[in-house]
Amino acid sequence: MSDVPPLAGITVIDLTRYLAGPFCTQILGDYGAEILKVEPVSGARAEMGGYTGKDSYFFMSSNRSKKSVQIDLKQPAGRGVLLRLADQADVVIDNFRSGVMEAMGFGYETLAARNPRIIACSLSGFGASGPMRGTPGFDQIAQGFSGLMSVTGTGESGPMRAGIAICDLLGGIFAAQGILLTLRARHRSGRGQRVETSLLEAIVSVLSWSAGIYFDTGRTPGPAGNHHPLAAPHGVHAACDRPFNIACGNETMWRTLAEVIGRPELKDDQRFSSLGHRIKHRAALTAELNGALASHSAEYWIDTLNRAGIPSGPILTIEEMFNHPQIAAREMLLHLPHPLRGEIMTTGLGVKLSRTPGHVTRPPLLGEHTAEVLTARGFSNEELSRLREAGTIG
Repeated sequence: MSDVPPLAGITVIDLTRYLAGPFCTQILGDYGAEILKVEPVSGARAEMGGYTGKDSYFFMSSNRSKKSVQIDLKQPAGRGVLLRLADQADVVIDNFRSGVMEAMGFGYETLAARNPRIIACSLSGFGASGPMRGTPGFDQIAQGFSGLMSVTGTGESGPMRAGIAICDLLGGIFAAQGILLTLRARHRSGRGQRVETSLLEAIVSVLSWSAGIYFDTGRTPGPAGNHHPLAAPHGVHAACDRPFNIACGNETMWRTLAEVIGRPELKDDQRFSSLGHRIKHRAALTAELNGALASHSAEYWIDTLNRAGIPSGPILTIEEMFNHPQIAAREMLLHLPHPLRGEIMTTGLGVKLSRTPGHVTRPPLLGEHTAEVLTARGFSNEELSRLREAGTIG
C-alpha cells in the first residue's frame, strides 16, 4: 500500500470564507493537495458569529488539512505576494461576488498570462452570469430560491430548510469535482481554465425526482414530509418507544411487511393493492402500520424487518450516531491533537481509497505557516522581515 495521497504535489491558493469554499478546499486537502489558506493580517477569521480569538467549530469543521498564510491583500505589496504564489500554484479558488477577483487584480486572464497552467475556480451564490450574478447568496437563500424548501417539510409545517447547509456543502463538493476534472484536462492539454459553480446550480442539479415530477406532469410537487413521494410504505413509522424508518422498495417487500407485522389482510385491501393505491391512501396505510408496529420497540422491528429483507433503520441523534459501532468501523469519527485545545474531534473521510488514501491534519492556527510557505517559494529572510514590518504578512 502506498501512503502518498492522490493529490500530493498539487498546490491550491484558498481565498474562500465561510463554508462552501472552505469545504471544497478541505476535501482537496484531505486527499493530499497543499492548501494555502490566505487569511487577513488583522488577526481575525471570517466565522459565523464573529471571531473571539478561539477558533469555533464552524471554522474547524471545514478548515482542516490546510496551511494558514496571512497576507494583507489591501496592500499593493500583499497583492504582489499573492501573484508570486499563484505563479507556482495549480489552483486559485475564491467565493467572492462576481467581478471582485478582477477588481483585485486576480482575474483568470491576469493569472493565466503569468501561469498558463493555473486553474481559477469561482464559487458564488448564483453564478457568474445572469440577472442575479452579483446577488449575495447564503445557503438559506439558495435553499429557498432553488425550490428545495418547497418540497421539504409538510403541508402543516410549510416550507422548511434542510437541517444542514446542504447548498453550501454541495457547492463545495461540485467545486472540488470541477477542479479535479480540470486537473485531468490539464494533464492532456498543459493549460488550465476557469471553473465555475454556485450554490444555486449545485442544489438544482440534484433535485432528481422532485424536478422529474414537474417535467413529467407539469405540476410542481408539494412538500414530501417524512415519506418518499414515489413509494409507499417508505418513510417514518412509529414503534411503541420511538419513530424509525421503513423503506419498501417493491411489491415483494410490501407483501412480506404485511406478513411480518401480523397484518396479512392488508395485502388484499383494495386501498393498498398497488403502489399507486398505497401512495393515494398513504395516510390510511400509515395509520394501519403504526397500529401494528405499536406492539414492539423500534429496535425489535428494525431487527425483525431487516432479517426479513425489508430495509429498516433507526432515526439517531448526532450523539447516538457518533457512538454507533458502524461509525467506528468506517472511521467516521477522528480525534486530532491540537496545540490549544488538546484534542479536537472531526468527521472522517467520505471516500476510502485502498492504495492512495487521504490523510486528515488539524486546522491551522492563524498565520501558522506564513514563513514556511513563502520561504519555500523563494522569499528571502530580508523580504519576509520587510513585509512583516510593513504589516503585509503576519
